[in-house]
Amino acid sequence: MKNVFSKLMFQGVISLIIATAAFVFTSGAPVEALSEAAAGRKTVITAAGATLPLPFYNEAFKLYWEKNDIPVTYAGIGTERGFKSLKNQQIDFAGIDVPPTKAELDSLPAKSILIPTCMGAVTIAYHLEGVDNLRLTGELIADIYLGKILKWNDARIAEINPGKQLPDKEIYPVFRLDGSGTTYIFSDYLTKVSTDWKAKIGTGKALTFPRGVAATGNAGAAGLIEKVPGAIGYVASEYAASFHTQSAWLKNAAGNFVQPTSASVTAAASVGDATGMITHSEAADAYPISCFTWVVLYREQNYGGRSRSEAEATVKLLGWLVGAEAQAVTTQVQCSPLPRKAVEYAQSMLKQVTYDGKTLGK
Repeated sequence: MKNVFSKLMFQGVISLIIATAAFVFTSGAPVEALSEAAAGRKTVITAAGATLPLPFYNEAFKLYWEKNDIPVTYAGIGTERGFKSLKNQQIDFAGIDVPPTKAELDSLPAKSILIPTCMGAVTIAYHLEGVDNLRLTGELIADIYLGKILKWNDARIAEINPGKQLPDKEIYPVFRLDGSGTTYIFSDYLTKVSTDWKAKIGTGKALTFPRGVAATGNAGAAGLIEKVPGAIGYVASEYAASFHTQSAWLKNAAGNFVQPTSASVTAAASVGDATGMITHSEAADAYPISCFTWVVLYREQNYGGRSRSEAEATVKLLGWLVGAEAQAVTTQVQCSPLPRKAVEYAQSMLKQVTYDGKTLGK
């Protein structure tokens, strides 16, 4: 862990980066306020990254701070920027929604480990007055973003929504401008269900969309959808709930229309493991755009002037985060708890963290 001064400098930079998009909160307070509160403390745990788990981290880290008197700050600056901050050794761990590639891991100055922390989902949010419980398929969503479907009353949308009065109104797709794990999850799903999307766009954290309106962050995307009649977009489910956007029912691999709930997200985890993508799960009740979210930290914690006590504090926090008390917070913020096998995996990985080659995990 770098000294407190360098951390506070980093947090100030983060604040400037994200100020144009939205106010970013960490552990329930603005970054600036946390910087002031953290000053003078012996141990400060600093992290940054994905916005999808931000509501969970806000509440969980606030609770941890209150119980243990150890400040934990987390800035929602996106998966890509969070990983870069870890690479530069500016933070204790990074939050990510996308498993790192071999090339990304090789770019880090030392070996790292991946810890699942919770589960989430990407909601297809839309704004269409008088049309609730809209049904959509992955193929339809892909064609909307590809510009092949331009109006809400398109015959293909109407076919799976019998009885609904779909307006003769233009569809305004909303996409993420920043490098985003949410974009990766969304595009990973579309790549699996649409051959046209796979050939023309593919999967990635930062993509060139053929049409639509750009937004920054999950909060920015959800806020834009809320304000623009006819809009549609992909946002983490907790943001769709907080902005009160309409949410589509999606057809899953088994042919069932489902919405993101704790049960449907957990069902998606029944196929695969806690280290990869689980979109388009074959489970009958699975929501098709479900995901794990992770943190990345260095396996050997003696770097950048970190003390053993600082390293121990980081491992203790993450062990608590995957435990029962913290996992109970997930459902309060529209996330989902880790399944048992994921918790066991996380605990086994934390046991591999070392300081001067000696194990810290318990």
